[in-house]
Amino acid sequence: MADIAIVGAGLMGTAVTWPLSDNGHRIRLVGTHLDREIIRSCLERGYHPKLRRLLPPAVRPYYVEQAAEALAGVDVVVSGVNSLGVHWIGRTLAPLLRPGMTIIAVTKGLEASADGQMRILPDVLASELPAGLRDAVSLAAIGGPCIAGELAGRRPTCVVFTSRDKAALHRLRDLFRTDYYHIWLSTDIIGVEVCAALKNAYTLAVGLAGGLLERAGGEDGAAAGMHNLAAALFGVSMHEMTQIVTLLGGRADLVPNLSGAGDEYVTAVGGRTIRMGRLLGKGLTYSQAVQELAGETLEGPFVVQQLARALPGWEARGLIGPDDLPVLRMLCQVITQDAPVQIPYADFFGRGAITL
Repeated sequence: MADIAIVGAGLMGTAVTWPLSDNGHRIRLVGTHLDREIIRSCLERGYHPKLRRLLPPAVRPYYVEQAAEALAGVDVVVSGVNSLGVHWIGRTLAPLLRPGMTIIAVTKGLEASADGQMRILPDVLASELPAGLRDAVSLAAIGGPCIAGELAGRRPTCVVFTSRDKAALHRLRDLFRTDYYHIWLSTDIIGVEVCAALKNAYTLAVGLAGGLLERAGGEDGAAAGMHNLAAALFGVSMHEMTQIVTLLGGRADLVPNLSGAGDEYVTAVGGRTIRMGRLLGKGLTYSQAVQELAGETLEGPFVVQQLARALPGWEARGLIGPDDLPVLRMLCQVITQDAPVQIPYADFFGRGAITL
C-alpha cells in the first residue's frame, strides 16, 4: 500500500484514482485554484461533477492551500494539470518535494522557447525545480489513448508510461497496473511526449472534414459523407508526426503505435479538440471558434502555436524543406493568422507528395 498525491482534480488526474484505489493505495486529491467547486463537491458529496461519478472511498480531497499537508509522506506525485499549468505546478511542488520522489504527469503538450527550441512538458516542469533537486527526483509521464471517463468506468485501457529512469517506470507500473489498466513502458520520453502533444494538433486537422461536410450541406441523398477526407488527413498526419518525432530525437516506431496513432484515434472520436476542428472546417475563424468553445481548455491550438514558433528555425537550419509538413503549415495559418481553411491537396499529391 502506498500514499499517492494527485495535484489537479480535472478529468484525467482524477480518473487515475480508480486503478490506484483498486490496488489498495491511499490517494490524496489536491485541487488547483481552478478546481475549488470540484473539491467542494468531492468533500461534501464524494462526487466528481465532471466525471459524474462518486469517488473511490480511498480518495481524500484537499484544497490547494492544503497541498503541503497532502504531500507530506508521499513518494509519488501525479501532475494532473493541463499544459498551461505546468510552470505553476513546478513552482508549487518545488518546496514540497524531497529527493527520491517520483512525479508522473498526465499532461500532454510541448513548449517552444524564444529561439524556437522545443521542450517536452516534464522538462518544463523540471526547469521550475531547484537545480539540486532536478536530478534527485524521477520524472515520468503517461501517453497513449485514454478517455478519462472510460478509465473511471474501469473499461479496458492501454497506455504508455515513459521516463528516463527505468527503475521508476517499473515501480510505477506496479502501483498503477490492474486487469483493466494495461501499461506499456518506454524510456523514450521524447518520442512518447512529442506524440502525445502532436496528436492534439493533428486531431484538429481530422476534425476539419466534419466541418467541411456541414458546410457542404451534410451527407447527400445516398449518404455520402467525408470519411475519405478525414482518413486522408489522419494518414498524412501520421507521416508528418513521424518527421517531427525523429527531428526532435524520438523513435519513429512510436508513431504507428499507442503513443501516436492510438492516441490520435481516440482523440478524434470525440471531445473538445475534434469539436474545434469541426468549427474551423465549418467556416469559423479560430477567434470565432474560441468564443464558441468559451471555458474549454484548448490544448491542440496551443501546441500548434508552439510549433509555429519552431518552424522557421527548423527550416533555416535545413531540418525541414519548404514543402514539408503541409498539414501543420495549414494549421499554423488557421490558428495563428485566423486564416480560412484551405486543404493543401496539391502539397499532399503534387511536388511535396509522400512517396512510398
